[in-house]
This record gives sequence, structure tokens and C-alpha cells, in this order.
Amino acid sequence: MKEFDYVIIGGGCAGLSLAYELDLHQKLNKKKLAIVEPRTEYKRDKTWSFWKVSSHNFEDCVKKSWKEFSIKTSSDSKIIKCDNFPYQSIDSGLFYNKVNEKIRKNKNIEFFKDMKNLNTNDSFIFNSVPLMQDTESNLWQHFYGIEIETNKEFFNDQTLDLMDFDCDQRNNVHFFYVLPFSKNRAMIETTWLSRENKSLKDYESQIKSYINRLGVNDYKINFKEEGAIPLFYPVYEKEKNKINIGTAGGMTRLSTGYTFLNIQEHSKYIRMNIENIRNKKKYEIGKKYQFLDKIFLRVLKKHPEKMPNIFYDMFGASYSTTVKFLSNKSNILEDLSIIWKMPKWIFIKSIFN
Repeated sequence: MKEFDYVIIGGGCAGLSLAYELDLHQKLNKKKLAIVEPRTEYKRDKTWSFWKVSSHNFEDCVKKSWKEFSIKTSSDSKIIKCDNFPYQSIDSGLFYNKVNEKIRKNKNIEFFKDMKNLNTNDSFIFNSVPLMQDTESNLWQHFYGIEIETNKEFFNDQTLDLMDFDCDQRNNVHFFYVLPFSKNRAMIETTWLSRENKSLKDYESQIKSYINRLGVNDYKINFKEEGAIPLFYPVYEKEKNKINIGTAGGMTRLSTGYTFLNIQEHSKYIRMNIENIRNKKKYEIGKKYQFLDKIFLRVLKKHPEKMPNIFYDMFGASYSTTVKFLSNKSNILEDLSIIWKMPKWIFIKSIFN
């Protein structure tokens, strides 16, 4: 049985981000790290996107950055400039290559497919595998996307379509999301905010219909991705010498599903406190965001038909205010300006229900 100072369970975005952060800042020169990850090969499997409201280690993995985005409903549309906080999209394949190339040079880091050869009695564990206690009432953000390449230039690659609600809602919340990487290449995703519902998962026909509506006829598919983000917190069981990270550690913002930058900030917090990590308080997204997200999701559950306009009106505040609010960086005045845009009676009732 091998012994390590630290063990990371799960070599996905959260686990590899933490390993990279520790290695980059030479926190593993005299400490040993095991990464437990069952996959035998790393390849592109996800696209992580966010507004850049803080610095991160992976600028060279950014596939595309945009300084304006659109929001559309069945009756309105607007384009919003975001010069100060560009929207970035990271290619997971580039991320995996960068991290693995660096950390595999460190002889103090080893990969394992499972825990059976590890003695973790004296190890500190960072767990990125969430324990879900799913119920029928829980909401998910589930999606399916394809990256297409057209023969002719078709897309406006300066503007991403963040949310296009002009589509079949089926008594839930549904939008399309288009990331134009170039004039002839784009990721197109169908996204649902709903309870578990198999009837909503005819993703391929949804995508095909939307692409036809855009007027794209001749294209090839370069990449597909599918996923589901829980819009509820996983089970948290406090254990000695163990911290949860990533979605398991509550790093997903429930109202948006955004996780990547929260993972990076959590990784920095751990790195800065690694020598005394056993005694540090739990790192978490601010309590005010947890409270506001809980109210927001109650409204979403009870009034899904109102959500396209609620999202649209949210961006009626200044773009920087809305972006900071959605990225956990807003102050109290900015919070109030967002709240003021919401249908007040519905939200007030949801506080007490």
C-alpha cells in the first residue's frame, strides 16, 4: 500500500485544477500527491465558459473570447457589450493537455485508477466526486451540443448567443446557446432547466430543427457533448482530513450552473492555506448568493413560463452589474439593482413559501 500526503479523488476539472495550482506554486516539492481517476485517456469532452471577472491559469486554453452577447425571447432581443468582462470559452482538450504535460513531470505526483493500492489513513483528501441525493423536485441544467463547421461563412463570430428563448418551452425553461468560434464554426447547444424528464431529451431533433431555422443546410459535425449540472447542492458530510472540491464542494452557482472560475478560486484558497488546511474554515460561495439562488429557483419551479422575460429583464441593469452578480462579485448596491428588475410580488411570495 502506498502512502501520500494528499489524495485527489477525481481527475476532472476540479481535481486537475487543484493539482496544477499546487504544482505551479511548488507546494509539492516535498509533498506527495495521488490523483485517483479511472479514465485511461484524456480527450476533449466538455466546453467550459464564463465571464472573465478574475484571472486564472488557463488563458492559453481559451478557444475564443467575446466582448458582446445576445439575449432573445419570442418578442424581444438585445445585444450587450461586455468589454471589461469578456466571455471566454475553454476547450477541455487543451486544458487536459496543459495540466497533464506539467504535472506528469513531477515525480511526487502519481495517478491511480482506484483506491485499492492507497493507504489514506494519514492523507488529506480532496474529493471532487459529488454524492447526490436526487429527488423528483430537484432541478437540473441539462444540455446537448454539437460543434458544426459550415462550407461557407455564416456566423457572426463577434457575438455569442447566450440565451435564445425563442423556442418550444414545453412548460419548462428552454433556450439555445451558440458559441461562434469562427465565421464557419460554432458550438450550438440546446439547454433545459427542469426536473428530471426523459421527454425533454430528444436533443438531436431539437438541435436539427434549430439549425434548420437558422438557415444552415450544409455542415459537418466536429464534436458532440452532453451533460447535466445539478441545480442543488450535493450531500455534504463533514469528515476529518477531507475537503470536497468542484461541484461536490458547492462550487456550482445554482442559478447559472457556472463552475469553472469558482473552482479556480477555491484552488487558490487551498494552495494559499495548504500548510494549515486541516484548520481552515470551509470555502464556499457567499451566503447571500446561496439565499438569492434558492429564491430564484423557487420562482423557476413555480413560474417557468415567466423565466425568459425574467432573464431578459435581468440584463436591463448595466451589463457589468449583471455579470458581477452572476459571477459572485457584486456589492450590495449592485444586488439591489438586480433585484429591482425582478417581478417583486412573485419573488416576495417565494421567500415565504
